[in-house]
Amino acid sequence: MERVWRKAKKALGAGLCVHLPTIAGDREDGASERRASDAHSLDSSAAAAAVHASAPNTPAAESGALRRSKSGGKSSKRMCAICFDSMKPGHGQALFTAECSHMFHFHCISSNVKHGNHVCPVCRAKWKEIPFNRSFSSIVSRGRGGLNVNPARLPQQDAYMALLHQVPNHQREAPVLHTSEPVDFNDDEPLQKMEAADSCDVGSSRAVEIKTYPEFSAIPQSSSQYDFAVLIHLKAPYANPEQVTGRPVNATSFGYPTSRAPVDLVTVLDVSGSMAGTKLALLKRAMGFVIQHLGPSDRLSVIAFSSTARRLFHLRRMSHSGRQQALQAVNSLSAGGGTNIADALKKAAKVIEDRSYQNPVCSIILLSDGQDTYNIPSNVRGAWPDYRSLVPSSILNHTFCLVPVHGFGFGVDHDSDALHSIAEASGGTFSFIEDECVIQDAFAQCIGGLLSVVVQDMQLNVECVHSGVQLRSIKSGSYLSKVAGNGRNGSIDVGHLYADEERDFLLSVSIPCCHEQTSLLKVACTYRDPLTIEAIKIQGDEVNILRSKSAKSDPVCMEVDRERNRVRAADAIEAARAAAERGALSDAVAILEDCRMILSESFSSRSGDRLCMALDAELKEMQERMANRQRYEASGRAYLLSGLSSHSWQRATTRGDSTDSATLVYSYQTPSMVQMLQRSQNHYPSPQGPSQVEQPRPFLAKPQPR
Repeated sequence: MERVWRKAKKALGAGLCVHLPTIAGDREDGASERRASDAHSLDSSAAAAAVHASAPNTPAAESGALRRSKSGGKSSKRMCAICFDSMKPGHGQALFTAECSHMFHFHCISSNVKHGNHVCPVCRAKWKEIPFNRSFSSIVSRGRGGLNVNPARLPQQDAYMALLHQVPNHQREAPVLHTSEPVDFNDDEPLQKMEAADSCDVGSSRAVEIKTYPEFSAIPQSSSQYDFAVLIHLKAPYANPEQVTGRPVNATSFGYPTSRAPVDLVTVLDVSGSMAGTKLALLKRAMGFVIQHLGPSDRLSVIAFSSTARRLFHLRRMSHSGRQQALQAVNSLSAGGGTNIADALKKAAKVIEDRSYQNPVCSIILLSDGQDTYNIPSNVRGAWPDYRSLVPSSILNHTFCLVPVHGFGFGVDHDSDALHSIAEASGGTFSFIEDECVIQDAFAQCIGGLLSVVVQDMQLNVECVHSGVQLRSIKSGSYLSKVAGNGRNGSIDVGHLYADEERDFLLSVSIPCCHEQTSLLKVACTYRDPLTIEAIKIQGDEVNILRSKSAKSDPVCMEVDRERNRVRAADAIEAARAAAERGALSDAVAILEDCRMILSESFSSRSGDRLCMALDAELKEMQERMANRQRYEASGRAYLLSGLSSHSWQRATTRGDSTDSATLVYSYQTPSMVQMLQRSQNHYPSPQGPSQVEQPRPFLAKPQPR
C-alpha cells in the first residue's frame, strides 16, 4: 500500500473539484425529507457545500482510463477506502464521488490530494478534477492558457456558492438545458406587471445637463479664427439614491428599486475546450454574481458556445425561482470543442429578435478566450479581415446603440481584433481580462452601467447663430456625427447614457472679425426616458465670446485644453496600433512618445492637471507592452484596443491586470459602476485594497462655468 501512495504522489496536477455527487436521499419523494436533508447538509457540511455549489456536471471520462478494480468493493459497500469508516449519507460527514465512481469522505480525500496524490486510492485512475478543502485557495498561481492567478485575489467566501446551494439537490441533478431548441425564440417570459406606485413619473424632474466651454472667453475684435474650439459637456441624470447606497443584495432580497428601467440581458459564453478548469469555474462564479444582482423585472438568457451554440434557457425573469433555474443551468456547463463566435451571435440576435415582450433596455455580453476557427480563415488573421461580418445585421449600430454587444477578451489567446470590432460595430465596449481573477469585477462594472440606463436615443444638435460663424468639424469618437454642407449646423447620435455618465465633444468653428460680442452656437438635445417613455428636449445656453480691443488673448480654457489632450492621446493610440499591425513597433513606440511630449507641454499639464498625468501613464504602459513582438501579441494589442474602446465611447472598460499604470480606466466610471464593483470586490480580499475602486471620473470633473 505504501508503494501505491508513493506512486500517487508523483501524479502532480492542478484542478478543481467540480463533480456533484449523487447522495442517497436527494431523490427521496417526501418534501419534508428533502428539506431536512438540505438543512442538515447546510449545518454540518460547510466544506462540501462550497465544493458542491461551484461544481459543474462532470462529463463521462473515457472508460479505458477509468476501469473499476476488483478492490472497489469497499467503496461500493459505502465504506471509505481511506479511513474504512461508514459513508452513510446524512451522518454529518460530507462525501465526494470521483470521476471513477468511487466515493470517499470529503475530509479524507481532500487531505489526501493536498499532498499531491491525484489518483484514485482504489482503482489508481488518474483524476482530472481534484477536491480541495477550500474552494479556490489551493489553485496554482499560474492558470491554463497563460493567465495569471493571484492567490490573494481568490475568494474566501462566495455568495454564488451560497446561492447555488439554495437550489434543491434534486433540481441540481436535473439540468434545465433545452435538448432541442424551438424554431422561434418567442417563448420569453412575460414582463412583470408594474404596480401603480412603481409606474410614477420619475424622469421628468431629472434632465440631462448641457454645459459649453469656448476655447477663449474673449478674442480681439480684429482677429478672425479659423479653428476655434468649443467644448460641449453632457451629464446624464443622477442615479436613484437606492441604487448607489451600497446596500448588500442577497438571494432572497432583490434590493433594487423598480424606479429604474428593467433590462433584457443575453450573455454569450465561450465554453470551448480551452475554458476547462479554473477559467470555467471563475466564469460560473462571475455569472452567479450577475444572476444575483439582476432584479425580478430583469430578464436573462444564456447562450453557451463552442463548436456550435445553444440556448441554455429562454429570456427568464430573475425572480427567486428564475434565479435558481439560471444558477442551475450555468452550473451544468462543461468545456469542450472549438470556438464559433458567429454562430453564438446569431443565436443571441435571434433571442432578441423573436421576443414577444420587450424590456426598455437590451444588451448582449460576449466573453471568449479563443479565436473564431469556423468563420475567419487563419491565413487572413492579422490582415485586418472584415470582422463586422460576424455581427448579425439586426444588432449593428446603424443609428443609435439599441443592442450593444459588450465584448470581453479572456486571457492571451483571444482574438482581440474580432471582439473589439464586434463591440465597435454594435455600440458596445471591449474589455481585456488579463488576470482571470478579475472576470467577476469586469462583469460587475458592466452590469453596474446596464442597470442604470436613464437616457435612450439621444441626439445632440448644434446650430450656428452669427451669420459669419461656420461649423467645421466635430470630434465625437465612435459616435456618429455629421456637419451640414453649408456648415451652419451639425448633430451627434449619442444613443444611451448611464446614470451620472458624462460625454465631451470638441467642435471646431470659424469666427469672423467683429467689433461686438459674437454669438457662436446654440446647443440642444432630445432623448427618451427609458422608464417613462417620455420624449424630452433640453435647450442649452448660447455660446458667446467677447471681442476685446486689446490684441492680447485670455488664457486657454482648462476644460477645452484637457479634452484636446484626451482626443490627441486617443488619435495617437489609433496611429500606434496601425503602425504595430504593419510590423513597425519602433514607429508605434515613437508615436506614443511624441504624444507624451506634446501633452507635457500643454497648458493643462503645466497646471498640474491629473488627467494629463493619467494619459501619460496610460501611454507609457502601452509603450512597455509594445517592447517586442511577443509581448505585443500576448497583451499589447488587446490593451491598446480596450483603451481605444474606452476613449472612443467615453465609457469604462476593464484593461489588463494593473491599476497603478492605467488609472484612466477608472475615469469613465459612474457611481453605479463603482458601487457594483465594490460589491464584487467585497466578496474577496484584494491586494490593492479599497483604493482599487476610484471615485467616478476624478480627472474629468468640470468646474462651474465662469
